[in-house]
Amino acid sequence: MYIVWFKRDLRIQDHAALAAVPKGARVLPLYIYEPDYWALPDTSGRQWAFTRDCLDGLRDDLATLGAPLFVKSGDAVEVLEHLRRTHAVTHVLAHEETGNAWTFARDARVIDWAREQGVQFDEYAGSGVVRRLASRNGWAKVRDGHVFGAMIDAPAVLNGVSEASDPVPNGPQDHCPDRQQGGRAQGLSLLGGFLTERGREYRSAMSSPLDGEWACSRLSPHFAAGSLSIREAAQATAARQRENTDPVWARSLKSFQSRLAWRDHFMQKLEDQPSLETRCLHSAYEGMRGDNAVLRAAWEKGETGLPFVDACTRSLNMTGWLNFRMRSMLQAVASYHLWLDWRASAPHLARMFTDYEPGIHWSQAQMQSGTTGMNTVRIYNPIKQGYDQDPKGIFTRRWLPELADVPDMYLQEPWLWDGAQTLAYPPPVVDAKAAAAQAREQIWAVRKGGRFRAEAAHVIEKHASRKDPQGRFMNDRIRAKKTKPQDKNQLSFDL
Repeated sequence: MYIVWFKRDLRIQDHAALAAVPKGARVLPLYIYEPDYWALPDTSGRQWAFTRDCLDGLRDDLATLGAPLFVKSGDAVEVLEHLRRTHAVTHVLAHEETGNAWTFARDARVIDWAREQGVQFDEYAGSGVVRRLASRNGWAKVRDGHVFGAMIDAPAVLNGVSEASDPVPNGPQDHCPDRQQGGRAQGLSLLGGFLTERGREYRSAMSSPLDGEWACSRLSPHFAAGSLSIREAAQATAARQRENTDPVWARSLKSFQSRLAWRDHFMQKLEDQPSLETRCLHSAYEGMRGDNAVLRAAWEKGETGLPFVDACTRSLNMTGWLNFRMRSMLQAVASYHLWLDWRASAPHLARMFTDYEPGIHWSQAQMQSGTTGMNTVRIYNPIKQGYDQDPKGIFTRRWLPELADVPDMYLQEPWLWDGAQTLAYPPPVVDAKAAAAQAREQIWAVRKGGRFRAEAAHVIEKHASRKDPQGRFMNDRIRAKKTKPQDKNQLSFDL
């Protein structure tokens, strides 16, 4: 008796664990709803709602193979032990997961349980992330070997076990009226539309919160839930690259392939160092910042008095999505202008992102907070970003209707307008220019001395990317003398 334990890999295609079930063996496809996981500070109702959509599609697909999906609520070890006793389970198959600290501890408990009960527990690589990686040297070649290797076909038929499934729980709730819909059919539709129509202007449009809404792939929540695999997207993109001669398309498709690789690159960091979720990558930054509940609440609600920041926050809260540059700005404003510790601000962003991926999220939260010790400090000017990325004020006014009457020239600085006193909009919680200057002075003051540089060199050796097989750096520049590895400083939460 085999159990295929689905976690964040909710598909039957390109699914190594499902394909590993011997032909004719009894198999129970299992999804465990874990209440403790969905009560964590970095999980949310919008993520669960997307997951439910994916489970609906997975249930239909498995039914066509003859093996209905079994959903059970509870603790993973307790559920697996119950099934072992009632069905004489001998094998549990699953994909490796680079999740948060909670899932890491849960998987360790499952491994211990399987060893104690004599159950064979096998895990399979589901992405380009490499478990127990000895060194980043050569990682890009290994990653590309997986991503561009043979696709795994879904089984033609399975010998399913009849078991009464629990109802899929309602789970946590939050108000996200415009979130993306989940499910493999939705993901395939997005991938096809992006590669044939929407993606042409991807490279130039991705930085705009308006244009990016259309031009970005919008596939990131499907990768996070596993309704699509990175290998499927990368190989479909490669096929499109081979057949397309339009130079605009060529640049955009190349950029998208790079971001698929960066996704694995950042996830590899958390795989290699799980403490990245809870500790500054460079220890010199520990204790530098704290938490201010008043400032954090204003930032979370979109009430900072900085129009473009607030518009991005409100958009994210209502849609579950934001383009990558604006995600960078939100984290940077929290960390620099409001001087909040990233461990105070990043959990809120994690909850708001329908596409929350721990490996990307925590790496990028630290990067945008300047605590890695190897990345260039980037302090966004939120006022300038508003003028640059929303020059006509369309996005800002959409999410801040209280500023509808403010002239364009004052939209990002309404406090300078003569009619500011009539607005139902708060004054800025900080002086953006002064706060940035103070933050810059404090963050750079830490980066002095041989002790800092010695630890930074260790971080670079462990985490920075190397050249790919073609001799190209996968990621952008870092500031570290006499080092060759490179790392990307733009936030890549979304694709």
